[in-house]
Amino acid sequence: MTTWIVKIDDAPGDGPRLAVKDAIDVAGLPTTAGSRAVAEGAAPAAADAPVVASARAQGARIVGKANLTEFCLGADGVNPWSGTPVNPLDPSRVPGGSSSGSAVAVASGEADVAFGTDTAGSVRIPAACSGIASLKTTHGRVPLDGVYPLSPTLDTVGPMGRDVAAVVTGMRLIEPGFAPDAYDPGMTVGRLRVPNVDPAIDAAVDDALRRLGPITDETCEHFQDAALANGVFVGEEAYARNGGLLGDPSKVSERMYRRLNVLKEAAAGRRPWAEQLQKTVRAEFDALLDRHGVLALPVLAGVAPEPPGGDDDLLLTMLTGPVNVAGLPAFALPVPLPGSHLPASVQLIGPAGGEERLCAVAAALEEALA
Repeated sequence: MTTWIVKIDDAPGDGPRLAVKDAIDVAGLPTTAGSRAVAEGAAPAAADAPVVASARAQGARIVGKANLTEFCLGADGVNPWSGTPVNPLDPSRVPGGSSSGSAVAVASGEADVAFGTDTAGSVRIPAACSGIASLKTTHGRVPLDGVYPLSPTLDTVGPMGRDVAAVVTGMRLIEPGFAPDAYDPGMTVGRLRVPNVDPAIDAAVDDALRRLGPITDETCEHFQDAALANGVFVGEEAYARNGGLLGDPSKVSERMYRRLNVLKEAAAGRRPWAEQLQKTVRAEFDALLDRHGVLALPVLAGVAPEPPGGDDDLLLTMLTGPVNVAGLPAFALPVPLPGSHLPASVQLIGPAGGEERLCAVAAALEEALA
């Protein structure tokens, strides 16, 4: 099944069923990062990554290593080597990536919780495509030991679940004792307005948010620049990690071979600009979050697309990548999209270390929508 790299049918434990993205070490299994080139040289992991060890200690049943986009470097979930997980909402649409198998395992009921990684949107985008919830954590909050790196400057690990309660369960597996804050109904929502979003998506997100109370339109001057800065960090660091695997093109997909080289060239000499932009956009987000309890915008500018050609999938990160550059946490929650069999997805952004607040707001919004 393309949902999995390795499926485990007799997982020990009495806790929730946990799918682990195959970029995260599980003792006794190789970590492939969705790549033939990596898989052929990968030995079984000697130990669980700390996030997996924590979950296992709490009784989580690890039901498999979930499929993903090659090298974690793609937003559509398409993988010509290991296969592409099928979007359970619409098989003609992509599942989203790079944590595609993690999202599909949850959405299809094969797992209660999943762990994914998020560098430019990789837990939020597949959650949006598959109609589930997910949490991108604050950069540095969750340890990255035993996690295959894409861009250490931006990489995070976060939980995915069918609803807010399942995401909270996932956070408790990562951090025992994690608990959402009490929801403050007086909290204001800053609605980030960004260009090139389908008006129907914007309207669906607005309608959902207004069920919590008034929303205030806001803008972030360097938001679009931050999406480009994300590409600079990823381009430089992904090539540093994986460029040595390109010697045998037969072991790397044509798309990924081209992508690693193109991103490397595009990033050349631009890191100082990206680092300065990172400080600028973080200050802009922090200023907005001084005025509002959370910020909100869509996860995707449209619904889950049909399989794209070329590098079009990278455009799916335009609303998520800037949050990684800022290092802030973000919750993805499906919201109804009138006239469509597919949902929209709202992205709630909180202050650094504000996962507890985001879970409270997401739960209140989920209840209001119910």
